[in-house]
Amino acid sequence: MNQFTSNFAPLIEEMLVYKESLGYSRATYESRLHDFDRFCLTHFPEESLLKKEMVLKWMEKRPNESVQNLNARGQIIRGLGQYLNSIGMEAYILPERFIGHAGRFTPYMFSDAELKAFFIAADEVASNTVDPGKSIVIPVIFRLIYTCGLRPNEGRELKRQNVNLDTGEILITKTKRHKERIVVLSDDMLNLCKAYETRRNMIFPDSEYFFPCADGQAYSQRQLQREFISCWIRANPGKSPNILPRVRVYDLRHRFASGILNKWLDEKRNLSAMLPYLRAYMGHEKISSTAYYIHLLPENLIKSAGIDWNGFQGLIPEVDVWPE
Repeated sequence: MNQFTSNFAPLIEEMLVYKESLGYSRATYESRLHDFDRFCLTHFPEESLLKKEMVLKWMEKRPNESVQNLNARGQIIRGLGQYLNSIGMEAYILPERFIGHAGRFTPYMFSDAELKAFFIAADEVASNTVDPGKSIVIPVIFRLIYTCGLRPNEGRELKRQNVNLDTGEILITKTKRHKERIVVLSDDMLNLCKAYETRRNMIFPDSEYFFPCADGQAYSQRQLQREFISCWIRANPGKSPNILPRVRVYDLRHRFASGILNKWLDEKRNLSAMLPYLRAYMGHEKISSTAYYIHLLPENLIKSAGIDWNGFQGLIPEVDVWPE
């Protein structure tokens, strides 16, 4: 992505460096700040102060823009104003009440049948594309994200050098708070990755990414979500895409976590004792982020004796709707 070019360029870059120093991912903010940078060049090319007029112009709703996206732009501009104030610069801070609140997003929990249909549809990418790279990447990347419970960016930005197919270990580096961790592939997933790597190296011999797109770079978030939705639609033939449940790549991670919890409950494990293991594997900073997944279990399992509700009572209500 190109560097920032408006009068706010150095200040935006300083803000990103500051956020990174706190452990946040640069990618969380960079895209929308580039959008704001282009906005400044178009509408306020001479301005170097974040003024009310500029902020309110930025907050005008765009054609067909969702409330969620508008709120996200509001959060970015409010954060920039707060940062500029914190370093002693005059800046208008968008009031918090100006930013509406979108409805809480409930993760979609795929059934076993839906997962099977989805992965069959992913395998059919080979017969539905002229892109040989895509035909081998898509079936494997979604399976890896699901079977290892990865965040989508951890899968799409995975470097080849961090995949050890001799030991079945993967070093995950693109994480929240930049905390590295190692995940271990199942035997089936390891064999699939070995077969995939042979074909991948023939098509993308010079790419540093394990799952490169056509240009050898990592898939973007938008590209991967688009492929995910395409597979979801093909997995539901005869149904209008407009009536299908809203799904995201991230829902594969949710399904992984709930599947592990269900397995432990079937084995009559004590979730209070087991939850820290899941926390470490998934790379959560707080145990409350892992406890969130108990909310997604079917009601009859929630009543299981394997859950110590007295122990979780102070944990689960604090969990954000967007777990790490």
